[in-house]
Amino acid sequence: METSSQWSEIQGMKKKLSRSYDFVNYRNKEAILPYSISYFSSLINIDTLHREMLPAMNQQGLLSIQDLKGAIPIEDSIITTDKTIIEERLLNGYVLIELLHDKTNVLLIKATVRKSRNISAPENEFTVMGPKEALIEDLDTNIHLIRKRLPIPGFITIEMKIGTMSQTRVSILYIEHVTDDDNINTILKRIQDIQYDAISDVAVLNQMIVDDSLSIFPQTVDTERVDRIVGALSDGYVVIMCDGSSSAIIAPATLGILLTSFEDYYLNWILASFFRIVRVISIFLSVIVTPLYVAILTYHYEIFPSKLLGTLISSRSSIPFPPIIEALFLEITIELLREAGARMPSKIGQTLGIVGGIVIGTASVQASLTSNVLLIIVALAALASFTTPVYQVTNTIRFLRYPFLLFAQFLGLFGIALFGIFVLTHLIKLTSFNRPYLSPIYPPRIPDMKDFLIRLPFGMQKYRPTFLRAKDKTRFSFFEGFHFRDFDDD
Repeated sequence: METSSQWSEIQGMKKKLSRSYDFVNYRNKEAILPYSISYFSSLINIDTLHREMLPAMNQQGLLSIQDLKGAIPIEDSIITTDKTIIEERLLNGYVLIELLHDKTNVLLIKATVRKSRNISAPENEFTVMGPKEALIEDLDTNIHLIRKRLPIPGFITIEMKIGTMSQTRVSILYIEHVTDDDNINTILKRIQDIQYDAISDVAVLNQMIVDDSLSIFPQTVDTERVDRIVGALSDGYVVIMCDGSSSAIIAPATLGILLTSFEDYYLNWILASFFRIVRVISIFLSVIVTPLYVAILTYHYEIFPSKLLGTLISSRSSIPFPPIIEALFLEITIELLREAGARMPSKIGQTLGIVGGIVIGTASVQASLTSNVLLIIVALAALASFTTPVYQVTNTIRFLRYPFLLFAQFLGLFGIALFGIFVLTHLIKLTSFNRPYLSPIYPPRIPDMKDFLIRLPFGMQKYRPTFLRAKDKTRFSFFEGFHFRDFDDD
């Protein structure tokens, strides 16, 4: 009686699924072992069905569903009568096989088709030096790219499905003998607690698991570079990846790692340290330089030397607007050019950004809507914001300029300092998966300073970052290459 009821449920499920045009239900009563097969044509590999399954089903001597399972040369198969399992597997690229004379069990065989684009160079994190392989939208391919660089048994991947509708495959990656268990358990718990209908990308997942979802500062590192992921895993970070997403997130994150380009490790440590310092100064100036212009011209013009003040006065002599209106006009214009260039095809977008910037900038100066000095300042600030190695930080910088501008307009330099204290207080309180966001600055961790603003030689980086609390804290016991050689040494 129970078997008959289960069989009726399976047939009812197939009838419901057959409302979709790509659901195929085929019966063959003339075969040696009469059967019925059902599948979604959009999810399975048709070649697998015709080359591996159908010829095996017409062999002599098949008497039962177990015989059929042994005859089909595909390992991933299951015999069941559970309607829930059958429906789930059909929707994930399995073929359902039923024997017409046997209503006790059915056979599910995996025939999933894998369609994805080819591996290409990174688009958002392109570098001159280093590997040119980037993640794609296929999760299995992405894990393959990482595992071939980490061929160790301690490299662990945990997979789960989230999203009540999308059933998105999510993988959590870490190195067992390095990564701290607290970091792993915190991330696993937060992902398991997600109750949402559709997870389309790892960026959506990221917003649901961070410590403070209201903060504009990124609390994880979004990357598409395979080498950066491997480096993070070897340090003790946890990596989260989603099927259908061409990027991964590295957690926990600090402000230091968000300002670090992985290309720094492919350069001599002196050059890398110099470029890193230039990058940090550029980011700071891109936020503060336009508000400083507004504050000084509005309240503190006596700060300028007399010769420079004369130049500023002559450049603004015919402009009818106060500095705040002038600055907001140019900042919003830059934002419009950025958004328009990003939403258009690449070649048109580049042309639009260059031509639009030149035409609008020249026309606004000639029309006395803005001064040429401020135009230079805003252009340099926009250029400096692109030095950030992580795109999420660029968005944060773009946003921070506007509250700084408003505080500069109403309170001058005091307003800039006041809002700067607000930002600093927020950063001190902010955490990333229960780890301090400003590490190694606050709380001070002197050993981690070796790879912060200054990137010391590899021979001096014996220990992994202390804030990660890695199980294995040492990278190496002895570094043979770290010593000074004379010119006549062999």
